[in-house]
Amino acid sequence: MTRDWYAWHDDYDRPGSALARRLAQVRRQLHDALDQAPAGPLRAVSLCAGQGRDLIPVLATHARRDDVTARLVELDPRNAEIAAAAARAAGLTGVQVVVDDAARTDAYADLAPADLVLVCGVFGNISDADIRATVRHCAALCRTGGTVFWTRHRRTPDLVPTICDWFVAEGFTSIAVTSPADRVGVGVHRFLGAPRPLPVGERMFEFVERT
Repeated sequence: MTRDWYAWHDDYDRPGSALARRLAQVRRQLHDALDQAPAGPLRAVSLCAGQGRDLIPVLATHARRDDVTARLVELDPRNAEIAAAAARAAGLTGVQVVVDDAARTDAYADLAPADLVLVCGVFGNISDADIRATVRHCAALCRTGGTVFWTRHRRTPDLVPTICDWFVAEGFTSIAVTSPADRVGVGVHRFLGAPRPLPVGERMFEFVERT
């Protein structure tokens, strides 16, 4: 990929931008999921976490903040440093930011299955076949009763309904999905099945160049 994923984050700071609206939706759903999570320790993993703008601010102000052990995996060291600095500033000692390839299953082996699985900013940048494969892997990344948060644009062709079907086929139930009128796709699915072993040494997806 030739896109500058550090500069890409600039749109989050533009009020009313698609990214800003998407971020608000994801944060709201994360907050609700933490409110509803069972008592006791919680685990979270974030794939292609960027600057951690979704999970870190929610944890920083939530009553369950100290219950959460989280790993944010991001390939760009500039974005990872911003995420790590934000976690340190918020005193989130349970949040670990790792500079690594988020497509590698090995990056999550010791935290899976997790209560919260974030796959935000991924499905719009990989092939349909890799989206399907990643959804399948989510059934290994997510514990029974855990929640997956994912995003995908709603431009034509709108793949969001198909992605929802793929999650259902893997044992998930839909909690929330934004409508086409929202113009930003945010999905939340809860896993009702039994977690599968997370395969070792596999790649879930490859980013592709978008024109």
